[in-house]
Amino acid sequence: MFGADVDLVKVAGRTLSAEYLKGADVLLVRSVTQVNDALLAQANQLKMVGTATIGTDHIDQASLDKRGIPFFSAPGCNANAVAEYVLSVVFSLREEEALYNHLTVGIVGVGNVGGRLQQRLTALGIKVLLNDPPRQAKGEQGFVSLQELLSRADIICCHTPLITDGDFPTYHLIAQEQLAACKAGALIINAGRGSVIDNQALLIALDERPDLQVVLDVWEHEPRLDESLVNRVSIATPHIAGYSLEGKLRGTHMLRSRFADIFGEAPPAAFPSYLPKAAIHHVHVSDEVTAKALIRLVYDPYCDDRALRASIGYQDQATRFDRLRKHYPVRREFESLVIKGLAESQLSNTLKNLGFTLELA
Repeated sequence: MFGADVDLVKVAGRTLSAEYLKGADVLLVRSVTQVNDALLAQANQLKMVGTATIGTDHIDQASLDKRGIPFFSAPGCNANAVAEYVLSVVFSLREEEALYNHLTVGIVGVGNVGGRLQQRLTALGIKVLLNDPPRQAKGEQGFVSLQELLSRADIICCHTPLITDGDFPTYHLIAQEQLAACKAGALIINAGRGSVIDNQALLIALDERPDLQVVLDVWEHEPRLDESLVNRVSIATPHIAGYSLEGKLRGTHMLRSRFADIFGEAPPAAFPSYLPKAAIHHVHVSDEVTAKALIRLVYDPYCDDRALRASIGYQDQATRFDRLRKHYPVRREFESLVIKGLAESQLSNTLKNLGFTLELA
């Protein structure tokens, strides 16, 4: 995507040191690399820093500002992927009929990811509660307090950035008091930032409240995980909720566009031109198929769960965690699968609203 005339040097994200940035013009990272004063100490000609992620809490933007180095992130690049991860988890752990008729989903943090999840759930006819104090403080409507959301939601989805100070901190936003307030039988899903939930308080809560179910894709103190907590949650995955091929390529494409702006080059080709055809491109189904079966055909969270659990209990567990992320298999988004054989129906409408591509009979 960057062309043969660009000299690309790849370095493991956790081992990148200041020496690598001597003479570098551009630094592109993902979430494991802490970009701060120490890393930038020898960056004598850096003209751009970019992260191919939504989150920016690993970037010391003040350090970049004082050096006059432009910074770019990729907001929304993997919002579809994370929303589809959550939907895959929900359809794995809850019956479809109950989802539509009885259950309420609460979304904590309604930015790019939370907003995309809200759109999908609303299109499916699933009741949604929203909590986003910064947006509410600006006068936007339609939000409830965290306390109300926790007490009413059957499924609680966390999608906030990690903020440690200011008017709306999110560090340990959900701790002992909040966990005690959760509705009986609630399912808690964190695919945002690990420290938004106090993991020690969560472990205690799971001992005291066996009715709760928890799914964690993000963890405090990554890549070193609390084995006791891994063993207690219903689904455990290695911070890969946003790791669809589309999400990764979209983030890179967004940074390539900024690169073109900075260096006066031609912009990249349109994003879809970089996407290969999915390994499973289309299926022909009958009206006996279920949404859950088709979701699992594209993405089954239990595969990642098994891989993570197999990495626990070793001295090099942290290394194994990083390896799962670095060598993550190709995962596509729902849209990549074309479903054929269905007539216009409630099922076809559900599949369309989930994000699948349909060719109706």
